[in-house]
Amino acid sequence: MAKQGEGATEQILGRWFAHGGGRRDRTVLATKVYLPMGDRPGDSGLSALHIRRACEASLKRLQTDHIDVYQMHHIDRSTPWDEIWEAFSVLRQQGKVLYFGSSNFAGWHIAQAQEAARSRHFLGLVSEQSIYNLMSRWGELEVLPAARAYGLGVIPYSPLHGGVLSGVLRKQREGVAARSGSGLWAAAFAERRESVEAYEKLCAEIGEDPAHVGLAWLLVQDGVTGPIVGPRTVEQLDGSLRALRITLDHGTLAKLDELFPPPAPNGAKPAPEAYAW
Repeated sequence: MAKQGEGATEQILGRWFAHGGGRRDRTVLATKVYLPMGDRPGDSGLSALHIRRACEASLKRLQTDHIDVYQMHHIDRSTPWDEIWEAFSVLRQQGKVLYFGSSNFAGWHIAQAQEAARSRHFLGLVSEQSIYNLMSRWGELEVLPAARAYGLGVIPYSPLHGGVLSGVLRKQREGVAARSGSGLWAAAFAERRESVEAYEKLCAEIGEDPAHVGLAWLLVQDGVTGPIVGPRTVEQLDGSLRALRITLDHGTLAKLDELFPPPAPNGAKPAPEAYAW
């Protein structure tokens, strides 16, 4: 099991890049800063000190001279934006980072970040990594509208809601379900079992795997750049590419909205206009 501060995934990628063959040049490399990387003061968050230390450590582990997209893993409520953007501007001037992104930001946080960057004549954020899938559509209220307004690409994580949208009922019947049936996955599944069952039935009717339909649905959402997939095997990775070739017609999209309704607080109006009348 990886220890705090090890950056095991970055080390794996670094060893892969080290094999050469133009691997690094053909890769859009994104990594994050925020989480604790040690026990010293300044070893977490978005202080100028931690940003500098964390970037240098990531570059060393990744065996590269620059990061394409450096993402804030979370909002830091104790560090002012002027400090954050100044630290980031130094990294860009040094050629160590090309672009900056956010993760787990609310729409208000995106607005704060972009206006602070604008005041410094800085590009600001180019992407937001947010939880977003058919079962978790809260991002449609503020995050997606804010991202569209400021020109950010949205990169959904947990696109299948921890596996609930991957055909879990079918897998249970076949005895190949990968999940243990505990934690958040089990709670979400238990709460919306009927919707999941109807979802799998709909996927069977159109002849597509539920996991691929869940990814295909994300790809047609306004502002979504592409979901983050977490395959355990090469076969699963190859299978995910099927989502790129699926066309969901208006009837299917409407049925999906019925099964997993959008969280509009004022009828059918799209956010953020849903807040007004």
